[in-house]
Order: sequence, then structure tokens, then C-alpha cells
Amino acid sequence: MKKFEHLVLDVASTGFWNNKIDTQELTEKLNQLGREGWELASMVDVNQHQGATKGLLATLKRELTN
Repeated sequence: MKKFEHLVLDVASTGFWNNKIDTQELTEKLNQLGREGWELASMVDVNQHQGATKGLLATLKRELTN
């Protein structure tokens, strides 16, 4: 039976009026984690009042080798 470990990555948005995610920074981070064996399993947005995006939560997994 395969066994996995999981990692939750909290990606904060920036800016007060126009909350934005730095996609270049996120891409670099996901690529770095991918090279370490992590695979993106899901990503959801975290909302604050009136539906504005506060950030993202990314869940990653990788298979344990022992």
C-alpha cells in the first residue's frame, strides 16, 4: 500500500484594494517543491468579507519511500 505525506502551503494575496496573487512567485515555489517530489493535489481560495480573496491554500502530497 502506498503511503503519502502532505504539505499545506498558505499563499497570501497582496494589496489592499486589489488583492492579487504573485503568479510568478507561486510558479517558482510550486516548481521548487515539484523538484523535491511534491505534487499539487488541490488549491482553494480563502475568502474574506464580500468575497475578496484573502489568499490560496495549496495542498501537496508526495509518496513516502520507506
